Amino acid sequence: MRIIYLILVIIFSFFIVTFSLANSKEMIQLRYYNFFVFPPKPVYLIIPPVPAYLVIFASLLLGVIITAFWGVVERFRLNRTIRRLNKMVRDLRKQLHTNETPPIIDDQKTPK
Repeated sequence: MRIIYLILVIIFSFFIVTFSLANSKEMIQLRYYNFFVFPPKPVYLIIPPVPAYLVIFASLLLGVIITAFWGVVERFRLNRTIRRLNKMVRDLRKQLHTNETPPIIDDQKTPK
């Protein structure tokens, strides 16, 4: 399984390198409602043109980070639910043992 994982990582790395080399010459000017205007009219943020691959990889990384955060939150929520249900099972078992009738033990020994 580790070999398959290693091969997939190598293929993905090769894709990243070739993609970034193929798109390194195209520069993108970021614009968003006069916040990223070059040259700036009002000076909010001065961002020079960036390569296309950098914009794509930055958005991919942001998506991975948001998804990981969402997964961590969901994991905490599920752990809390598991703890609550385990406590409920413990309480029900304890209640079952308290309401259970004790077994009848016959102290008389039977003759052989």
